[in-house]
Amino acid sequence: MDIFVVDAFTSQQFKGNSAAVVPVKNWLSDELMQNIAAENNLSETAFIKEIDANKYEIRWFSPLTEIDFCGHATLASAFVLFHEFGVEAQIEFITKAVGSLTVVLNASNEIAMTFPNQKPQSVSSVPKQLLEGLSKKPTEVLINRQAYFAVFANEQDVFDLTYSSEQLRQLAPLDVVVTAPSNEYDFVSRYFWPANGGDEDPVTGSIHAGLAPYWAEKLGRTELIAYQASKRGGVLTCHVADTSIVVSGNGVLYLKGKINV
Repeated sequence: MDIFVVDAFTSQQFKGNSAAVVPVKNWLSDELMQNIAAENNLSETAFIKEIDANKYEIRWFSPLTEIDFCGHATLASAFVLFHEFGVEAQIEFITKAVGSLTVVLNASNEIAMTFPNQKPQSVSSVPKQLLEGLSKKPTEVLINRQAYFAVFANEQDVFDLTYSSEQLRQLAPLDVVVTAPSNEYDFVSRYFWPANGGDEDPVTGSIHAGLAPYWAEKLGRTELIAYQASKRGGVLTCHVADTSIVVSGNGVLYLKGKINV
């Protein structure tokens, strides 16, 4: 079977977030897809199956479990289809949990993905595992279907923050994103998901469907540049509309080859 590895949300190799992409003609068993993802040991492996012209089903697996929404592996999948399979114009990805996702190559030659708006809401009671799992106390805590959002007053708090995987794992099935306004960018973030994939994710496209509308309201504009401040780092361009978020970024091919299963 063909396999590709793409560094997503970066124009530099060895930056951004790596995702594996495995095109399939027929769905493999869930067990086999999970085993392949564990063997790849990347934050996500995407499996894509063509169902019509420019229309594909997509499923995402971390090394631990199937994930219901993943942005960087969607970008990686689109990158492979555009640049390795010669697909042109708009791609539609069909998902089980978040509906249809449309992807295009924009005028800046970035891969632009339209996601549902998943703006977070304030929580009335902050879980103690969240407060005990972060080395700094946030000024505000919100939640959406994917994660708790811990908001800080300045970006240095986000850069310096340490965390306890043992505490944050107890928040399952939700993950944790920490975020703050930025001087160089509009906002920065870091993403922790010990319950679902690993300790800290390098770049998390999906969470920007929640981060972008939150910061758009706070900053009073709909066009935003975001930086995910992991060790590898990644830059995302976000456009916020009422019901959707367009998240854009670059990709770099690292590997293409064959797997034997």
